[in-house]
Amino acid sequence: MTAQDELRLLPWAGPDGKPCYLSTGDHGGYVSRLADHIEAFQLGMASQLLEHARQVLDDTEDLEELHLLTGQLASALRDVLRVATSRGRRPVAPGHR
Repeated sequence: MTAQDELRLLPWAGPDGKPCYLSTGDHGGYVSRLADHIEAFQLGMASQLLEHARQVLDDTEDLEELHLLTGQLASALRDVLRVATSRGRRPVAPGHR
């Protein structure tokens, strides 16, 4: 088993919402690549959601729509914070800035 600072926090949760970690030095392995793709997708979705939020906040006073938007923003923020935490704990592989 590697030290805690060598573990990669994966962009998905395990049973009961507990964090999942990958213990490997291989940044090009299947699970590492899958995690990279999921992180990129999550960051892209957060960016799109932010733009949508700006439009909704400018154009609506519908409380149901604002409630839905708030839930989506909270979910996206959770994903982005997980990515930021993961990237803060591991070295960036060459070509993955």
